[in-house]
Parts: sequence; structure tokens; C-alpha cells
Amino acid sequence: MAQFFVVHPENPQPRLMKQAGQLLADGGLVAVPTDSSYAVVARLDDKPAADALRRLRGLDERHHLTLLCRDLSEIGHFARVDNRQYRFLKLATPGPWTFILEATREVPRRVSHPSRKTIGIRVPDHPVTRALIEAAGTPLMSTTFIPEGEEYPLNEAQAIFDGYANQLAGVIDGGACPLEPTTVIDLTGPTPEVIRRGQGNLAALGLD
Repeated sequence: MAQFFVVHPENPQPRLMKQAGQLLADGGLVAVPTDSSYAVVARLDDKPAADALRRLRGLDERHHLTLLCRDLSEIGHFARVDNRQYRFLKLATPGPWTFILEATREVPRRVSHPSRKTIGIRVPDHPVTRALIEAAGTPLMSTTFIPEGEEYPLNEAQAIFDGYANQLAGVIDGGACPLEPTTVIDLTGPTPEVIRRGQGNLAALGLD
């Protein structure tokens, strides 16, 4: 049965976030609000948790899992970033964007795309998400919490708890968040390519 944490949406209580981080360390999945929608997260180094995450969402290995990082320096550890890409990332982060980048050898195969060797990475701009990454002490594997067979993500912590308490270790209630997913931008080509439109002002990045 999942633990249910009610936290302040702008200043989440460190004690509660530490407890949620421990659930991840123990191999559990945690549902957390982000600046795009609720996500399910697991530790990067935990293969059984990654497998459980994919089962929960009904995802196969071809689906990108997104790596949630604290800042640009962590992105550089897991993705190959040239000067052009770095300038773009610096402009865009933190925010509701997911970037497709070439993965380094530091990225486990379960997270990167099996044929293209790319990785989806983002730096979220939500205090609760960022606090959970900090409490875990490591970037987190994540995927938008869209029930299998559904089109839209879940947006309320209580509904997530009611439906998935036996499949999650924790649910963090930091208030409702947007229903719109991140905008996905592929940075592996000569120019940024918008793969999916979602949250965020593309004009601010010179893409609209």
C-alpha cells in the first residue's frame, strides 16, 4: 500500500521529501506532480523498478523513459552536448521541455532508445519535483502518468492513490498540476526539431 504525502506546493517539507526519497531508494515507484502533469518516477540505477514502471504504464522498450535532472551539469553527464546545444539548453531550462539528446555510456540501456541510442532528458521547474530529485540524490527515471489505454495524464493525487495504491510505494500530493504534457524537442539534428507540442512558449526559444 502506497504512502500518501501531502506537501506544500512551493516549499515541500524536507522531512516528507526525505521519506519519499527513501521509498525510491528501497526500489519503489513514486507519483509526483511536475510542471507538466503527474509523473511516475524511479531511481536511475534500479532495473526492477524500471521494469515495474514500464508495466504500470504498459510501455515497451522502444518508448523513451525521461531522465529528470537537477541542472545542466547533470545533463552533461548523461548526454553528449555541444556548444550549440548547451546554449539552447541554458535558455530553456528549467521548464516544461523534454530534450532528445545522444546518450553517453553513463546511461543504462533500459533508459535510452535501443536503436537510436538517444535519451529524453529534462530539468523540471516544479519545487516538489526538484525536491524529490534532491532527496533521492540522483537523477530519476520518469514517465508521464497516463493510464494504459488512456489519452490524458492523471492530475489529482487522490485519484492516483485510489487507483494505484497497490502498485506504487508513494504518492505525493503537491496540488493539481497542468494536464498538458511537456513539449519534446529533438536536439540531435543540425537544428532543433519539435517532436511534440505541449507546455511551454516555443516563441521564447525561437521555434515558433
